[in-house]
Amino acid sequence: MARILTGIQSTGTPHLGNILGAIIPGIELSKQSDNEAFFFIADLHSLTQIKSGEQLRKNTYATAATWLAFGFDTSTNVFYRQSDVAAEVCQLAWFLNCYTPFPMLSNAHSFKDKSKKLSDVNAGLFTYPVLMAADIIGYDADFVPVGKDQQQHLEMTKDIASSFNYIHGETFVLPQGIYDKRVMIVPGTDGQKMSKSYNNFIDIFLSDKALRNQIMKIETDSTPIEEPKNFESCNAFALYALLADEGQIDKMKTNYATPGYGYGHAKQALFDLICEKFKTERVRFNELMENTDEIDRQLAIGAEQAKAAISSVLGKVKNKTGY
Repeated sequence: MARILTGIQSTGTPHLGNILGAIIPGIELSKQSDNEAFFFIADLHSLTQIKSGEQLRKNTYATAATWLAFGFDTSTNVFYRQSDVAAEVCQLAWFLNCYTPFPMLSNAHSFKDKSKKLSDVNAGLFTYPVLMAADIIGYDADFVPVGKDQQQHLEMTKDIASSFNYIHGETFVLPQGIYDKRVMIVPGTDGQKMSKSYNNFIDIFLSDKALRNQIMKIETDSTPIEEPKNFESCNAFALYALLADEGQIDKMKTNYATPGYGYGHAKQALFDLICEKFKTERVRFNELMENTDEIDRQLAIGAEQAKAAISSVLGKVKNKTGY
């Protein structure tokens, strides 16, 4: 049986990029009979950006509600809050820090990118890949669904684990990445990678009016409505193509080539598609957010299972390092 592990930061309600890039692929993997899934809410990682306790708690519930709304089965898999196993995962991260070369962290693409854009560049951002490594190899994960932006971090995880194994003997399982090439990077409303940091995301759980307003802000070019449009360079079409079936995509391509079909029409079609495709999930999400006790109950069960798993690995690490 293969163990699948993935997590998502609780920096806000998961946006469309998170859903397509991590949540849906992860849940599909968890449903395979020969897989065991460990899915967690990376709320410790979120502290690198969010300093409001109230906001972080709200975000954590929203993240959990999204996983559950999209059908993650907690009766057959492990679902937990990272902070509920903080004592174990942070201990392991310290051990791994001592086996991680400084240049490896200073050359991380994500740190370089964020340090240019964020006013709060803290040590947590710098050592983020090490905590991520503890999140993965602490549970003997075989496979990790990741987006393209996390490929380097996963390779760093494997390097750290390999270094420890070389010195102390086989201790950690070396995880393999699982990449869905079709949704490696989900474009945001401005064409960049969809990200809360760029404020270019689409929140499918907003009210219809707020969601439509968000979609209507997608940046497009200035081609007049009476002229054909280039779907290949259009942000609205790129998002539509990630959600639609082949027939819908072909029809949309025809629409773009038809004079009189404007970007406003395309954005309305994207809004309608999102509302229809995620109708059930949107309702379930709001039900869960109104009943956070149920979320806490399911996370507590998963935390006990996760704690047992990581404690076993941490014990081996302590023993081999002389503690």
